[in-house]
Amino acid sequence: MRKLSILLVLALICAALSGCGQGGTSSATATVRFLNFKPEIASVYEEIARAYEEETGVKVVVETAAANTYESTLTAKMATSEAPTIFQVNGPLGYANWKDFCKDLSQSQITDIITDDNLLLKTQEGVFGIPYVVEGYGIIYNDEIMRKFFALPDKKTDVASVEEITSFDKLKEVVEEMSQKKKELGIEGVFASTSLKPGEDWRWQTHLMNLPVHYEFKKNDIDLSTDETSNFKFEFNRNYKNIFDLYLNNSVTDKKMLGAKITGDSMAEFALGRCAMVQNGNWGYSQIKEVGGNKVREEDVKMMPVYIGIEDETEGLCIGTENYLCINKRADENTQKAAEDFLYWLFSSETGKRYVNEGLGFITPFNTFAVDEVPDDPLAREVVRWMNREGVDTIPWDFTIFPSQVFKNNLGSNLLQYAQGTKNWDTVVDETVRDWKSESNK
Repeated sequence: MRKLSILLVLALICAALSGCGQGGTSSATATVRFLNFKPEIASVYEEIARAYEEETGVKVVVETAAANTYESTLTAKMATSEAPTIFQVNGPLGYANWKDFCKDLSQSQITDIITDDNLLLKTQEGVFGIPYVVEGYGIIYNDEIMRKFFALPDKKTDVASVEEITSFDKLKEVVEEMSQKKKELGIEGVFASTSLKPGEDWRWQTHLMNLPVHYEFKKNDIDLSTDETSNFKFEFNRNYKNIFDLYLNNSVTDKKMLGAKITGDSMAEFALGRCAMVQNGNWGYSQIKEVGGNKVREEDVKMMPVYIGIEDETEGLCIGTENYLCINKRADENTQKAAEDFLYWLFSSETGKRYVNEGLGFITPFNTFAVDEVPDDPLAREVVRWMNREGVDTIPWDFTIFPSQVFKNNLGSNLLQYAQGTKNWDTVVDETVRDWKSESNK
């Protein structure tokens, strides 16, 4: 009986260590290797790894690729016995390159705490990438000017507040009446200049173009990690034209002069109160606050979605990333589990979240973070507010699958010619579809 009891105790110890007698290793003794993408925050990740080992006993080895060498470093590391357990891809095209190494995270705890499933890097087969830092863009507006407009006694629109602007039609109605009342509002135009100088047109050839691309591929159930994306027809080109025309026709600057305008001009116009709205992202707040003579107060800097007349009632901000964490499915199961546990700890524990907020400075897409646990600026708070808003679907950054920079440059050039009146819209559409196909097939 005494021998039997001893054997039973030993069996229980073996079970607890999960792997005794089977050649396995417990997750508590696994070593997680993390290949970091950003050299500027390498020291923070190293500090995080030390804190995690102190709390759990699990060792995390942080290795960092030099600037602009991540892909080549990842390729080299994957061929060694010290391949990373956690690595990064930059979107559907990056996943296509590394899909043979990406574990399906559909059943992972980390997937369960994502605020919006649209943010995940997924295919019809599963979830293969977790976004760990997000940014968002939309229409930034000066709430003080908007309140002034809605308080006008002779206002014709029935829209009574920004909160009631929930569609393209309502946005257009408000913007066009505001244009008629520019003098009363003390502005030169409703929108800041639509910067179309080559190299400064990314807000239109990438960010605005993201919306019709997203909705077309969503409608046709296109798998973004496949060659199906080469078949783009610009089905929602009229929706794009409508919002682009709204910007052009209600702007601070005459549309024939936009070829000389840069994004910095647009942000300065907004900061100085010369306009009420500007399309840009949360990164734009640093530009706003640095403008000399800035007239817009921090509490009045808000953001709304870019409504284009498709699924407006549920549309949120365009929130996304080019930064997805993946787990190497070729690592042993215990090491994979240890990697999942580390990521869950980083984005859910009090210690991990403190490092994310104070050290890494990320806006994160996880519901474990309170609304006030964000970088301290008004547009970051707006991104989090919209990301956590009930009944609203975030628009993902599908521009990560755009075929090339050449495509985007050509579109920007066509948009400038359209704005200047030297190219008609149908030609812009035809050339955009042609360029997409030709660049996709290179």
